[in-house]
Amino acid sequence: MFRNIYAHYIQPIRTFNRDARLFLVATVINGIILSGWQLFFNIYILQSGHSREFLGLINSLPALTGLLLGIPIGRISDRVGRKPALIFSIIFTGLAMLGQITFHQPVLIAIMAGLTGIFNMLLLVSLSPLMMKLSDEHNRTLLFSLNYGLQTLAGAVGSLFAGQLPALFGILFHAGATSAIAYQWVLITNILLGTVSLIPLWMMREPQTRQTTPQPGSQQKGLSSAMTRLTLKLAAPNFLIGIGAAILIPYMNVFFKDRFQISDSLLGILFSLSSLFIGIGTIIGPRLTIQLGGKIRTVVFTQLSSVFFMLMIGFVPSLWIAGFSVLMRGALMNMSSPLYSAFCMEQTPERHQGFVSSVMNIAWQIGWSVGPYISGLVQVRYGFAPLFIATTILYLLADGTMWLLFRNSERTRFIPEPL
Repeated sequence: MFRNIYAHYIQPIRTFNRDARLFLVATVINGIILSGWQLFFNIYILQSGHSREFLGLINSLPALTGLLLGIPIGRISDRVGRKPALIFSIIFTGLAMLGQITFHQPVLIAIMAGLTGIFNMLLLVSLSPLMMKLSDEHNRTLLFSLNYGLQTLAGAVGSLFAGQLPALFGILFHAGATSAIAYQWVLITNILLGTVSLIPLWMMREPQTRQTTPQPGSQQKGLSSAMTRLTLKLAAPNFLIGIGAAILIPYMNVFFKDRFQISDSLLGILFSLSSLFIGIGTIIGPRLTIQLGGKIRTVVFTQLSSVFFMLMIGFVPSLWIAGFSVLMRGALMNMSSPLYSAFCMEQTPERHQGFVSSVMNIAWQIGWSVGPYISGLVQVRYGFAPLFIATTILYLLADGTMWLLFRNSERTRFIPEPL
């Protein structure tokens, strides 16, 4: 057993160069710090006297601005380089987040929320192309999976850490632990600590972009029709899965409260365990890729398996079976995400990877911009059963699309167009 762990995990990790290791350190720091923001930002806004309608607005604005400007942001990342894009993104995302919790005027808070989405999109579209540069074909799958898994595991640790801070700041400022000022200083602390991730990024060296000698008569700029078609094909499964996830996953906690009358403490334990299972699952993903003979086979297998557990959640009357199914569904579905991201980058010429990454994120964001609203309407009229069925159908369509389009693509990759 130890020999297998060494061969499939420890040895590939040892092949990571110094820059890849520094990148993972930055990933862990971001995962720990940003979990505090996710944990307390909504509560801070409500405790500051703003309405739930306003909270919904500022939570939707980052996705909307990222959606509208995703493609030009991807082009900016292609032009300036991945490391500068990440550093710029972390600095200005932090400033925009500070603006959201220091300004009191709703208009200014909304503007800062929109800017947060723009700068955060720059980070998202730069991650996958940078990991391509920092890895090779032997350790690439593991690097993508570790980035996703370590961020999830670090987020669980960060949530535990952040959860102790409101009481501390409540004492320091002679206010209650649930006061707006206590939550505000928790968020400020998390943002300031998050800038520590700039240190490993600054120390990291981004490998030079490989240059290809232009052929006579070739276009220096623009996308070929073949590249455009490939980009749309790669984004299609993301679009279907994004809609399927958006109409159900954000409300899974509401489903458990309504269906099983579960306590808040048990609900918290369940979803903490889910994060743990997701982190473990993403680390197991590279091993499955070897056993199943490719990333696409692994992605389709794990996503199809997760559908079975999702139906168990929705239609089995036992809390314990549904709870176990939540853990398995989360692990199986999420372990496929970094594998598909790595596959997409492998199919894409390096100078277009930022653009393709932005289109992939846009395809995902489309579903999340409309799905939660549609879900709310369905819940009021028909309950959760139609949502579980709809999500199942969308996931099956996504897997079928992925299999039809790419089942042989890892044997014959896209030939880069001439520069």
